[in-house]
Amino acid sequence: MFNRLFVNWCLSRLSKFMKTGELMNTYRQFLFFLIKLALVVGAFYFIYNKTVHNSSISLNDFVLQLEQTFKTNYKAILILLIFTFLNWFFEILKWKVLVSSIKNISVLEATKQSLGSLTASLFTPNRIGEYGAKAMCFTKKYRKKIVLLNLISNISQMLITVVFGIVGLLFFILNFEVNLPTLKSRKLVYYLLILVIIFLIGKFFISKKIRGFYLKKIIAFIKKLSKVLVLKTILFSVIRYILFSHQFYFLLQLFGVETDYFTLMYLIFTMYLIASIIPSLPMFDWLIKGSVAVFIFGFVGVNELLIVSITTIMWLLNFALPSVIGSYFVMSFKVEINELPTKQSH
Repeated sequence: MFNRLFVNWCLSRLSKFMKTGELMNTYRQFLFFLIKLALVVGAFYFIYNKTVHNSSISLNDFVLQLEQTFKTNYKAILILLIFTFLNWFFEILKWKVLVSSIKNISVLEATKQSLGSLTASLFTPNRIGEYGAKAMCFTKKYRKKIVLLNLISNISQMLITVVFGIVGLLFFILNFEVNLPTLKSRKLVYYLLILVIIFLIGKFFISKKIRGFYLKKIIAFIKKLSKVLVLKTILFSVIRYILFSHQFYFLLQLFGVETDYFTLMYLIFTMYLIASIIPSLPMFDWLIKGSVAVFIFGFVGVNELLIVSITTIMWLLNFALPSVIGSYFVMSFKVEINELPTKQSH
């Protein structure tokens, strides 16, 4: 008798549980937790894989290189960390400013969204995971706008890379000869420059869709944004570019490269331009930049091991370290359910 009553009670509770949607909600939360856990485990795996099983540079050589450079030079380590902090600080400020067109968020919220989305995008093509991760921080009503804002953020950064990169590439054309047997080197580099420009024009102005949005819709959305907001976004992109390019320059100086400042900066601009137009996963960013940098800096006699070491350090500082911090935000992240209030006009 007791067993029958107990079974009936369990069935009634289960029925009520299912009717109220609690079972489905629990299932969704559990599934979401598994997704978050997979993102974090995947991020840590790729960080470990790139630092321990790096085919371009052995771990022993890399550690020896680091020991020789940083063993007692704590000031250099501090400067590099400051570069990294400022780089991401201005990225966070840029995101905060962009989101302010929808809702005012705190610096802490912008930090969680920026670093958490970096972790989520670490092993997705062209950082697509970043779009979805940031969108999930907002209610469904605002998610398309958030995706567009993130697209604007990335386009502004790419635009600055192109502007500085073309200047660097022109310097490269005028000052260095590429010794290839089939074509005259100067003509080849000119062809490369033309192809790069055509590719970029096609990518941003001719293509009908970017990230699933029609170009007309993107342009219309940008026009609705205030000029001050757009100018701030571009300014923060310029500041970020100056910061991480000088971080690379500082590492070159730290490792004993004696080429003059302007030559190194032009080569850095060229490297970032060429690397940025090659589709890749963020986890392979060090490999793309490393291979391009080995070619570019070979013209001024910089050692290959040194260049791969520098690009690996840059990846560790600007991708690995922030994504480790972001993994905490990913695990503590909750899907936004309540509708966000629209920004009040004052």
